[in-house]
Amino acid sequence: MIGTPALKIRASTIDDGVRVLQIWQRAVDDSHDFLAEADRHAIAQEVAGFLPQAPLVLAVDAADRPLGFMLLSSGPLGGHMEALFIDPASKGQGVGTLLVRWALGMHPQLTTDVNAQNPQAMAFYRALGFVETGRSPLDGQGRAYPLVHLRHQG
Repeated sequence: MIGTPALKIRASTIDDGVRVLQIWQRAVDDSHDFLAEADRHAIAQEVAGFLPQAPLVLAVDAADRPLGFMLLSSGPLGGHMEALFIDPASKGQGVGTLLVRWALGMHPQLTTDVNAQNPQAMAFYRALGFVETGRSPLDGQGRAYPLVHLRHQG
């Protein structure tokens, strides 16, 4: 584990599944008000089917309670952050920054995609040194939620 006395990074286990889904739901409720209700429901069902078993990187507090998570993939061109979700109760406390900096330690040219309608996320990534490299009119599931493609300029 790495981190600070109050925050640590660790891999998820199957026991984290319920808490991870709670974080995802709370974060989406907090920052994804642009989603249509039908899409929100469909996405929640998709996420519930894979997230608890996914190989996540967690930021946990001193009591080992997950506060946020990331899904990171690696490929021939480097790392891609597939997801980053922070419990809204922990926003502004360094949880997301800790996770991103951990990923940057392995993948200095880390990439990610952000919903164009999520200005909080865009500001967060820009503050950490990410720059726009392109745009897509649809999200990864073909829904009409435009994405902004970002790459860290370390």
